[in-house]
Amino acid sequence: MFTFPVSGVETYWWLPTLVAFLISFFTSMGGLSGAFLLLPFQVSILGFITPAVTPTNLVYNIFAIPGGVYRYIREKRIVWPLVITIILGITPGLIFGAYLRVKYLSDPRNLKLFVGLVLLYIVMKLIKDVRAKENGYKNNDNFRVKILRYNFKNIEFEFNDNIFNAPSGLIFLFTLFVGVISGAYGIGGGAIIAPFLVAVLGLPVYAIAGVTLFGTFFSSVTSVVIYSYLLPLVSPDISAIKPDWLLGLSFGIGGFAGIYLGARFQRYFPSRFIKAVLAVSLAIVVIKYVGGFFL
Repeated sequence: MFTFPVSGVETYWWLPTLVAFLISFFTSMGGLSGAFLLLPFQVSILGFITPAVTPTNLVYNIFAIPGGVYRYIREKRIVWPLVITIILGITPGLIFGAYLRVKYLSDPRNLKLFVGLVLLYIVMKLIKDVRAKENGYKNNDNFRVKILRYNFKNIEFEFNDNIFNAPSGLIFLFTLFVGVISGAYGIGGGAIIAPFLVAVLGLPVYAIAGVTLFGTFFSSVTSVVIYSYLLPLVSPDISAIKPDWLLGLSFGIGGFAGIYLGARFQRYFPSRFIKAVLAVSLAIVVIKYVGGFFL
């Protein structure tokens, strides 16, 4: 058994790495790091119940995601205009959300209920997509993104011999909203953005997985800085939420391998399976948010 000195968590040294690997291998195919599933594992299994568990979870994202992002970049499956739009939207949202959490959201149950109902709609859309006829994106030969147009109104790109359009303004506003939620609750945001892009906007999961992982990495770095250094300046009594970097690294090592391999083998899995993974993952978040309102 090994004791992590900052958090006091006592467990087998290899367990966080193994769990992170198993979770991230499957979730990364849908553009998720799996951090939202590691949070209940830390709380319920490892007994890490202090507020520092939230930024520790974000540290996991920082170490784990680069492997998958590198793989998607290498395969030229990153829609860079989407990455830029997401970063522009989520950054001010993160800052504003963190400020709201400290100053005004001492009881965020009502807002969580609203977010949970929004996500429930996306889950229903995903389930509909899973039950629909396979869309044919299993061709392994033409898995490269080609940007056709990018402006304030529209992002147009070609993937697998199909043309896709995404509304830049709507994506910006949605990621701004996600940024506020992420800043308030310390989540990366990918678990919300990825299903939205796939289920609501109809973008191919093979082309957006790297985008949402990149966005989650950026938002996690920003959030760790906010939680560790900026919020204590605003409210000195929350200095205890600095992360356990060693535990985050232990998760991150497994996550790095899992996300890289998930990105590597994603193209060989049918989109219906990946959407099912997204639906189940998002349903867990919905249950947590909506259930938390009544409990």
